[in-house]
Amino acid sequence: MAQYSAELDGVLIALADPTRRGVIRRLGRGPTSVGDLAREFPMTLPSFMKHVRTLETNGLISTVKSGRVRTCALSRGRLALVDDWLAEQRRIWEERTDRLEHLVTYPTEKQQ
Repeated sequence: MAQYSAELDGVLIALADPTRRGVIRRLGRGPTSVGDLAREFPMTLPSFMKHVRTLETNGLISTVKSGRVRTCALSRGRLALVDDWLAEQRRIWEERTDRLEHLVTYPTEKQQ
């Protein structure tokens, strides 16, 4: 897991902001223009573009410019980094709780 630690850090930092999570949520319904996306958030377009750049830099969205319109699309594969990390954390904690349950249930057995 250490091989993609920096990538995971970037994705988690990008997802830490509620505006960026809102963009991800909206793009989950399908691609849309930056202008349409920006209208959903109470901020100036330059401020909104910083969020778009953060998401794009961390591989969570892609943008394509056609004429004067920039369209954003969700890069679903990048979310797999978070999913993999959460699955690993879930496995670790399930093992720990299983050991704790065993310890409490069978206190007289010699623990390994």
